[in-house]
Amino acid sequence: MALTGRAALLAALGSLPVGIWDPSLTGILAVNAPLAVACACDFALAAPVRRLGLTRSGDTSVRLGEAADVTLTVTNPSSRPLRARLRDAWPPSSWQPGTEVAASRHSLTVPAGERRRVTTRLRPTRRGDRQADRITIRSYGPLGLLSRQGTHKAPWTVRVLPPFTSRKHLPSKLARLRELDGRTSVLTRGEGTEFDSLREYVPGDDTRSIDWRATARQSSVAVRTWRPERDRHILLVLDTGRTSAGRVGDAPRLDASMDAALLLAALVSRAGDRVDLMAYDRRVRALVQGRTARDVLPSLVNAMATLEPELVELDARGLTASALRTAPRRSLIVLLTSLDTAPVEEGLLPVLSQLTQRHTVLVASVADPYIARMTTARGNTEAVFEAAAAAQAQSERHRTAEQLRRHGVTVVDKTPEELAPALADAYLALKTAGRL
Repeated sequence: MALTGRAALLAALGSLPVGIWDPSLTGILAVNAPLAVACACDFALAAPVRRLGLTRSGDTSVRLGEAADVTLTVTNPSSRPLRARLRDAWPPSSWQPGTEVAASRHSLTVPAGERRRVTTRLRPTRRGDRQADRITIRSYGPLGLLSRQGTHKAPWTVRVLPPFTSRKHLPSKLARLRELDGRTSVLTRGEGTEFDSLREYVPGDDTRSIDWRATARQSSVAVRTWRPERDRHILLVLDTGRTSAGRVGDAPRLDASMDAALLLAALVSRAGDRVDLMAYDRRVRALVQGRTARDVLPSLVNAMATLEPELVELDARGLTASALRTAPRRSLIVLLTSLDTAPVEEGLLPVLSQLTQRHTVLVASVADPYIARMTTARGNTEAVFEAAAAAQAQSERHRTAEQLRRHGVTVVDKTPEELAPALADAYLALKTAGRL
């Protein structure tokens, strides 16, 4: 029994004549028999908590930053009406800071033999699975003097997916893809390396595209049109080692890499190419293979949802071996990792030739915009030293990128906001050049 109506009890006693009740609660109930009877009756009329039935329904997934509604159905099988306060507990990251109390606590009344629903609105602040904890119910009597309290379990999981903020760039990249594919009338119509069709020559066409044999068979000049290759294989490799845990702005580097990978995957699937995903640090953390164009993006989003950076050094040899097993034929391997000097020189460079001999390799990295801002700092001695340190860090990063380029690797090094569209542009450039 929980004595939660003490304030109401003291208020009731305050209306009694002075000297009738003892200051202690025990004395109160002993001296004031009618009040003791009222408390006992109030407790007896409170609906039992243990017999309540609780079931859940509602959203099972939500994008980070959006809201998810989970509905709790409370069934009262007893013969007494339920007047209750309910707390639906979830992990702290299920709500924006400061909103948990208002979102998780509910008041409800359930008549005898009936059921009622309450909805808890979650707004998660982190990716991953959020699992419901216990439900605490406090059942009051009609006077609100005393209450019964108990807990229940009603399991439910909401998967928080990556937000995919870079999808706003997809229409412009698809428009560029249509230009490359010859489906839009532009001067560079039909760029690519696969023969598409013949058409009549128009001023501005490259004379090297004239098909003289076809021209000899007809009265007009015929030119060949080309289109980018289709059905090529792209393997996205996410580095989930310790360098991916570094925060750039408000999020880890891994989250920016995921966002860029999702935009590229959406573009690749629309271009008619196949895309797979592998997340690796010292072992494979996630692997998505063989999905159709319709299913690939939901599969990637679902696989990325639970990925977290691991505080271990990337095993470059293991990553290379796993990538070669996953992509046995010639492919474009997109490695989203760090351009820090030590991990690249000691880990990636010694094994890079194993990848470049059989595949086209593209390395994409998240740059810290704060470093660029530091290079322009002036005004006092501390700011000048910061600018010098930032310039040195940028110089080392550029040197590392140049080392990779000398090995035939395409390098994209951009801030979180610029990485996704820049990576998509690099893919389109490789496709136009016939290097996939």
